[in-house]
Amino acid sequence: MKNILLCCTFIGCNGYFFAQELIIKDNDSVRIEIQKLGIKVNSEFNDYAPVVTADGGTLFYTSRRPLTMKEKKRNNESRENVYRSDMNDDSKEWNESVALPETINNPVRYNSNIAISNDGQRLLIYRDDRYGNGDIYESFLKGETWSEPVPMPKAINSDAHESSASIAPDGRTIYFVSERKGGQGGRDIWKSTKGTNGEWSAAENLGNVINTKTDEESVFIHPDGKTLFFSSKGHNSTGGYDVFKSVYDNGKWSQPVGLGEPINTTGDDLFFVLTADGSMGYYASSRGDQVKNIYSIHFIPKQTEKKTEQPNLTVLKGVIRDFKTKTPLEAKIIITDNTLNTVIGEFNSNSASGKYLIPLPGGKNYGIAVSAEGYLFHSENVDIAEVEGYYEVVRDIDLKKLETGTQIVLRNIFFDLDKYSLKSESTAELDRLYQLMIDNPKLEIELSGHTDTQGSAEHNQQLSQNRAKAVVDYLVAKGISAKRFEYKGYGEERPIISDAVIAKMSTEAEKKAAHANNRRTEIKVLKN
Repeated sequence: MKNILLCCTFIGCNGYFFAQELIIKDNDSVRIEIQKLGIKVNSEFNDYAPVVTADGGTLFYTSRRPLTMKEKKRNNESRENVYRSDMNDDSKEWNESVALPETINNPVRYNSNIAISNDGQRLLIYRDDRYGNGDIYESFLKGETWSEPVPMPKAINSDAHESSASIAPDGRTIYFVSERKGGQGGRDIWKSTKGTNGEWSAAENLGNVINTKTDEESVFIHPDGKTLFFSSKGHNSTGGYDVFKSVYDNGKWSQPVGLGEPINTTGDDLFFVLTADGSMGYYASSRGDQVKNIYSIHFIPKQTEKKTEQPNLTVLKGVIRDFKTKTPLEAKIIITDNTLNTVIGEFNSNSASGKYLIPLPGGKNYGIAVSAEGYLFHSENVDIAEVEGYYEVVRDIDLKKLETGTQIVLRNIFFDLDKYSLKSESTAELDRLYQLMIDNPKLEIELSGHTDTQGSAEHNQQLSQNRAKAVVDYLVAKGISAKRFEYKGYGEERPIISDAVIAKMSTEAEKKAAHANNRRTEIKVLKN
């Protein structure tokens, strides 16, 4: 194990000296490289509170650099304001930072970013109040415009000081720091969860495993949903605030462990965040300087490293567009645990880019339903194995308009082998179809069943028809008029992948997947 410190100094604007530090520490399985970010991010004033999207593509942070012309002329420190920098895809360096608009950077308030959602479309900021305390505000990215920030509800904001927060991957749970009464002492980490009724639960203290009698600060929940990073003056810190890590397993938090040298120093080390793949972290530290700066922490695996060093996490991402025009769409994305028939998260694609990004823990079968006004919903089924390491699954989705003749596949309707009784995992998809019929009272559709070519053609035709009828029967039992449906069984007549193509596939796994793709339930709009 060794530490290496490299320094390169050059003169920046106004004769200000910038030191580009590179601190290296070799462990048995990983090399840690800590480097002060360049002048496109850091300034001669305090820069801190970095937060980054899960893919590491966008960085938000807080700076006290001069913002107004008056401050710039006098070289005066400004109030806190929020800045953004995007990663350059070619150079892999951060682009020139830009201040967010006055919607976020209120000119008469202190404005500090404290959390960004994994997809970069939900921003939590801190704002001071006239009593010297501060609250947490929430803003959403609509296309390319941030909405007016609104304060979080009373379950999260109190008469005491709330200073930092983090958004859990499901979007429904907020971890936050507050010095309200009822904690372990000083500033503690709390959490609140938004229920299905839209109400936030009463704040819950994370307990004395995490919180100490001194202060905790700058909480961050990783996209894996179970690894918590935070800074603390307790837990035998080496001086000031140190960064600690705890993992939620079997219903409890593990004893926090400090990240150690060279990440933790004798000064204050705060606002640690980590990308989804675990390769790059960011935090703020003075590291002997008179001002705080933002540092990157590059975790470089050695050849001997196993994938268990990475977070066990899969990220689902892609673009949602109009099927015909390929125009990006803002759409609602509902993720369902098919086994439990429970919704585990609701997300939105960006209206300007159509992009979405959702972290999904492995070991589950997920149903994905994508919907937008004026379009038929689109369903996907993603079976994510319990695998070690970090993976990305790209699914670009094109939505079809709700008009006569449009057909879509229902990917989350399930039957047992060679049977036509609906499996319980189909409930969420069936209920989406029910809601579609309720929302569009003039809609009439055809339900069709399709099989693969395994088995006799006669048997497959009857099986497919019975399966289509089973879906209709479910909807009629829930109150939809039978007159609004037709059902047909096409058996093996309309394969998505022909037998000739399947025969050329090189592995049995590919052939099995192709046959599964042919076994499906579809709907076709007859009248709207």
